[in-house]
Amino acid sequence: MDLTRTGFILYVNEYDACAAFYREILGLSVLFEQPDLTCFAFGGSYLMVERDDEDLQGHHREHPTCLRLNVPDVAARAEALRQRGVDVDLQVHDWGTVAKFEDPAGNLCAFKDDATFERQILDGQREQHPPR
Repeated sequence: MDLTRTGFILYVNEYDACAAFYREILGLSVLFEQPDLTCFAFGGSYLMVERDDEDLQGHHREHPTCLRLNVPDVAARAEALRQRGVDVDLQVHDWGTVAKFEDPAGNLCAFKDDATFERQILDGQREQHPPR
């Protein structure tokens, strides 16, 4: 499988406090921010802190974390999982494409399209360091 990045998502009710904790107390660098979402550099990975809004399947309350796998082609990876009997929820949003699925223990996992994720990082860097 072509993985370009991996990450973790923490769905939290205490978004402001958690984002401040990882930024100010732990000193993690911000890759990008959006309303109710902050993405931090996390070693060779990323840590996304996101306000819990409970998606349609209710995953967030049941699974407050998500193992994220960035891939070049989400639809192809989702289809490959379906061919192996895995139930996959493919979602296309204005901020990118994801495919959510669970491992046998019920842990939430998701593929994310790498192209829009990398654009989010570049846009975040431009916002943090605007040209003079």
